[in-house]
Amino acid sequence: MTLEAIAARLREAEASATPIPPVRDQLSSGEAAYEVQQINTAQRISQGARLVGRKVGLTNPVVQQQLGVDQPDYGMLFDDMEVLHDGLIPWSEGAQFKVEAEIALIIGRDLPDPKTTMAELIRAVDYALPAIEIVGSRIANWDISFVDTVADNGSSAFYTLGSSPRRLETLDLLDCQMTMEGTDGSHSAGAGRACWGSPLNAALWLARTMAASAQPLLAGDVILTGALGPMITATPGTRYVAQIDGLGEASVRFGAAV
Repeated sequence: MTLEAIAARLREAEASATPIPPVRDQLSSGEAAYEVQQINTAQRISQGARLVGRKVGLTNPVVQQQLGVDQPDYGMLFDDMEVLHDGLIPWSEGAQFKVEAEIALIIGRDLPDPKTTMAELIRAVDYALPAIEIVGSRIANWDISFVDTVADNGSSAFYTLGSSPRRLETLDLLDCQMTMEGTDGSHSAGAGRACWGSPLNAALWLARTMAASAQPLLAGDVILTGALGPMITATPGTRYVAQIDGLGEASVRFGAAV
């Protein structure tokens, strides 16, 4: 099966909310999986979507070990993936929604150098916000490997940002505590260190990686740096609220099952 055919299968799975079997047996490498992701990125842009940032995934060393990798992955964020604070997402059983709390960084200047330093990254960050990423695999039953999730744009679906931006110098990004509660009784907790030692580590890896692939982060881009605690499987009719020390609240709601 060609990479274009794999990309088309993933697009159809998303459009129909009908998950498909894993695609890993048709992909020879992580590089091939990123090619599939890029095919669908170009397709989405050709249809009018606008690239507004990136998400970093697999920032937890335990998850990396489970999938047999030693680095994170990334996916694209488009303008139509943003949900306003406490916004409503219509329920779709086939979307296989999960939610995770993260720290989002908003970039204030372009980062075109593959050798970007930590100091340059910090200078480029305008502010941080609490965020909830809503993930949704096109692979049935979340039966994913590294190449499955990469090809599937990092298993992305939507994201929402909080409404109180903060400068980095006001924050403790290592020991800030996160809690996320759902009205269905679900709970997740963690801290900044859970994101690859620091959310800034994840952001720097992303800045360098995107610059090296000639897709640098640009002023105004959103970076979702990675989960601070375990994902929660979303349920219909539920509101999820994430609280992060120093950053405040982000929330999202799901509609009732149809």
